[in-house]
Amino acid sequence: MSFLVGVVLLAVVTAVACALPGTFMVLRRSSMLVDGISHAVLPGIVLGYFLTRNPDSPWLLLGAALSGLLVVLGSEYLTRTGLIAGDAPQGLVFPALFSVGVILVSLEFSDVHLDTHTVLVGDLNLAGFRQLTVGGLDVGPAALYVMAGVAVLNGAFVWLFYPRLKLATFDPAFARSLGIPTGLLNTALMLLVAVTVTAAFNVAGAILVIALMVVPAASAFLLTKRLSRMIAVTLVIAVGGSFAGFWLAYFLDAPTSAGMAVFQGIVFAAVFVATQSRRTVPVGGAAAAR
Repeated sequence: MSFLVGVVLLAVVTAVACALPGTFMVLRRSSMLVDGISHAVLPGIVLGYFLTRNPDSPWLLLGAALSGLLVVLGSEYLTRTGLIAGDAPQGLVFPALFSVGVILVSLEFSDVHLDTHTVLVGDLNLAGFRQLTVGGLDVGPAALYVMAGVAVLNGAFVWLFYPRLKLATFDPAFARSLGIPTGLLNTALMLLVAVTVTAAFNVAGAILVIALMVVPAASAFLLTKRLSRMIAVTLVIAVGGSFAGFWLAYFLDAPTSAGMAVFQGIVFAAVFVATQSRRTVPVGGAAAAR
């Protein structure tokens, strides 16, 4: 597999992996929780490296995912106390965890290649250089298969629990009355989000990954209100936007991950303007257009 083909596939697969749970995060109005999780993975990564001394160890993925899950559990606990409302619990938990990670990096690992730039910005092209070799043959970037596994995991979760996820998303009280364990289902979804964010940080960075998870779903939400169609449209926008954003960055010699995020933003802006224009068309004008 050529380097260019491998990187393009990595970009597309990463977008798909992020878009699947992103659909439900947008519908649940929890988009900024993704941002909190993306920042909170840092201490988990640092602790995983402290235990293994190997930046490629899967323990880093597990530690970071659990660290991201702490944002969700901590925020839910503070919300249940009734003392803090709104999104304030998220604003309390994830800055604290992120700050702990920054301090650990600065104090303990400043002499190794494990810095905040690597975690926050990511590098799609650099990830593409780490090739997976099978029988002496390069079969593409190792990160491609990691993200493909995450995409399959997310897809299987959505497919298996689709009716429960749908009901718990739109009417959680009714779902609980039917005996659906909405709390456990929500925790499982948040764990998948944390795993996805962690797996993607090396490709898109902890900051830019939020664009891949939220923007395609937000664009699809403007186009359709039916969940099954929204998921399909989200995947189309995620794949198309990432593919086009990659080539935009390639021809402009710009950072690839940033190019993908910017193009996704352009797609959302275009969809927003189009839907707003359609809503403001006068009744007579709409009839004449038909």
